[in-house]
Amino acid sequence: MKQTQSPTIENIKAAQERISAVVQRTPLQENLQYSAIYDANIYLKREDLQQVRSYKIRGAYNKISQHDVKHVVCASAGNHAQGVAYTCHKLGIKGTIFMPITTPNQKIEQVKMFGQKQIEVKLIGDTFDETGIAAKRFCKENSYLYIPPFDDLEIIEGQATIALEILEKYNQPIDYLFVPIGGGGLASGISTVFKHLSPETKIIGVEPKNAASMQAAFDAGHAVKLDKIDGFVDGAAVQQVGELTYLQCKDKIDDLITVDDGLICQTILNLYNKDAIVVEPAGALALSGLEQYADKIKGKTVVCILSGSNNDITRIEEIREKALLYGGLKHYFMVRFPQRAGALKEFVADVLGEHDDITYFQYHKKHNRAHGPAIVGIELKNAKDFEPLVRRMKELDFYSNYLNDKPELFSMMM
Repeated sequence: MKQTQSPTIENIKAAQERISAVVQRTPLQENLQYSAIYDANIYLKREDLQQVRSYKIRGAYNKISQHDVKHVVCASAGNHAQGVAYTCHKLGIKGTIFMPITTPNQKIEQVKMFGQKQIEVKLIGDTFDETGIAAKRFCKENSYLYIPPFDDLEIIEGQATIALEILEKYNQPIDYLFVPIGGGGLASGISTVFKHLSPETKIIGVEPKNAASMQAAFDAGHAVKLDKIDGFVDGAAVQQVGELTYLQCKDKIDDLITVDDGLICQTILNLYNKDAIVVEPAGALALSGLEQYADKIKGKTVVCILSGSNNDITRIEEIREKALLYGGLKHYFMVRFPQRAGALKEFVADVLGEHDDITYFQYHKKHNRAHGPAIVGIELKNAKDFEPLVRRMKELDFYSNYLNDKPELFSMMM
């Protein structure tokens, strides 16, 4: 199938029909929690409820089903892999899935489950980009069809069907649409539909702060490769967006913002604790972006894409820790304990507040007669309790150093 230069509404509608037997029309749900927080009408497009727990099945099935092939190859941190694997199972073709070595085990097992006997998983590379190079080499050597995760018109048109569903479900004006951005395929497709069918809607792209490759492309005027990224938001952590996706987004995205990992983790916990919704870090990206738009969206109608729910339960402690640090509720100190009996008791009784809790304690050997250092982690019930805690620590001569704002020391401790 010959591809045009840009996704079209006609092709996107054709994709919607093509994938209808496999892809679910996910709900567009009003969220009372976030509507109350921001005094707005917040709706969530629940792509976390897809069979493969993310929107990636849309693009994968739309592309593969249009080609008469017996074997396909892809590289993915997880969600695209699951979409390709499930498509292989449904169409009865073989697939080789390349995944980074750092991929959470839960995602690897999900890929194998969805692909069943039709796919083989190969773990190669520390980042998506390294994995992609290996996958393309393997594909070329064997003359197989490569299925890109985002930089492809047929993939983009498949993802764009989300926008058609939103506009079919909600026939009133939508003021803002918040879209997560990794490689840019989802944002390219959704923004195409909205600019044609709902041009008054403001499209806000949301990236992880530590993997903002689309922002780098916007700044440079072309797709560029970041020297280093943090892979915590693994479903959206790419070193370089696609040339095609950049070109599509640069004229259609009204604003591009980045969010901190800690805020993403707060969103994950909020959704789980208050709405019983499970999302992965990339799935929480769009909703996390609302904080920066709190004043602008008041009284407005806002749609956020919950893009995926493939979260590994073993990451929950890390997610909770990041959320507490971001919220100012978890603090680490180097504490000087006097070398005398009762010093720890005094610290607990006179330094800690009523609701403060020691969650980490590592005592070091004496290095002089007067004091012995310890690393102490303290969890607060309220962020405003931090300053009084530090003041008491200094007044009673326990304070030595604050570690949260010292990345090198902090990372070594963690």
